[in-house]
Amino acid sequence: MPFVRLVVLNWNGGEHLPRCLDALGALDWPAERLDLVVIDNASTDGSEAVAAARPGVRLVRNDHNGGFVANNLALRDLDGVDYVGLVNADSFVEPGWLRALVAGIEADDGLGAASALMVFADRFVEVEITSPTFSPAGPDPRRLGVMVSGVRVDGVDRWRDAQVADGAWGIEHLPDGGTFQWTSERATVRVPVGDGVHLPDRVELELAAEAPKAVTVRSGGAESTVDVTGARAWHPVPVGGTPVDVVQNAGSVLFEGGYGADRGFMELDEGQYEAPAEVFAWCGGSVLLRPAYLADVGLFDDDFFLYYEDTDLSWRGRSRGWRYRYVPEARARHVHAASTGEGSPVFQHYVERNRLLMLVKNAPAREAVHAVWRYGLTTLSYARRDIVAPVLGAHRPRPTIVWRRLRSFADFLRLAPGALARRRRIRRAATVGDAELATWRVRR
Repeated sequence: MPFVRLVVLNWNGGEHLPRCLDALGALDWPAERLDLVVIDNASTDGSEAVAAARPGVRLVRNDHNGGFVANNLALRDLDGVDYVGLVNADSFVEPGWLRALVAGIEADDGLGAASALMVFADRFVEVEITSPTFSPAGPDPRRLGVMVSGVRVDGVDRWRDAQVADGAWGIEHLPDGGTFQWTSERATVRVPVGDGVHLPDRVELELAAEAPKAVTVRSGGAESTVDVTGARAWHPVPVGGTPVDVVQNAGSVLFEGGYGADRGFMELDEGQYEAPAEVFAWCGGSVLLRPAYLADVGLFDDDFFLYYEDTDLSWRGRSRGWRYRYVPEARARHVHAASTGEGSPVFQHYVERNRLLMLVKNAPAREAVHAVWRYGLTTLSYARRDIVAPVLGAHRPRPTIVWRRLRSFADFLRLAPGALARRRRIRRAATVGDAELATWRVRR
């Protein structure tokens, strides 16, 4: 049996870490052939004590929060290790997870990594919202329905884990630090219901609109009408139907324009990803890596801290001829963005900054320059919509998005010289050309 090291990165993961370690303890794999390491990123919630008290767990304490790239602490010395796996502290693997990944990576010596199927931790019931629309003032071309800013399930706030899946215009920010999304004429809100064995007794949505309007909500066979006003208010809604699993990652892809993405993200899990497949990149939340691959390509780039570090390392490996396989039999449930929150300032800062860093390091020069130029133009477009137009119309400007994008760009410029130096080394070592790598690009 191969000797496998599994690395769990923890930062204030007290809510999820015990369940994660329980799942790893139930793996269908001999304990004597397993080295379970928890790297604690200077947690302050006492969760490192949970790991320290676990039999068979080796705790490595980091003296600061090193972000996701702190996984490097367990990747530098792999003598005697046949494979090394990464598991998020907020993910929960199934018993056959490791056996399936080992079988997948051993099928081909050219594979640098085997990537698992990750679904969201909760199951969901869907609520459809149908609303009259309006056109906002100024240069905003959208047709907007209602503003959704909260979900409560049996009185518990579940907005962080809810999904506005179809017919919405993306995450925006409230002055109090919360988030919301505008719907279009029709949108689907997915309500998290745990394991889905029992449907909740009461579900409420926090809704608002530009003016009073009647809105129709449907779920399963139930339908009701709610009266939405200009003020944010909670409205009870029916829930019904069969709870569903939703895919988070079935391997990773690279869109045209240089955007990394989860393959299958937010698709209902209807068996469409049951077949193994070669993928452009692997997801660092649930993956098994070959030490020879890491020795050849290197480890995570310390400058990235959070996000895109796995796509960057995958791209570097691709340029050296390594390949990656998605293994559907290896399943894990994952609490998405538990540490940072999708759409939070931290999330947006590192995603925007690190995408540009990744392209400067790995993409053809023309594509990298275009991405940086396009980022500037998009920021100017937001400034026109959120600052210039409101000021000209005697309204209060909304500079939040512009300010955050400028901060990300300034941080990118600070790190760009180092990225350019690493680019030269990557280019010299490459054995696969840009034209071949470009065949992996996916259209949106």
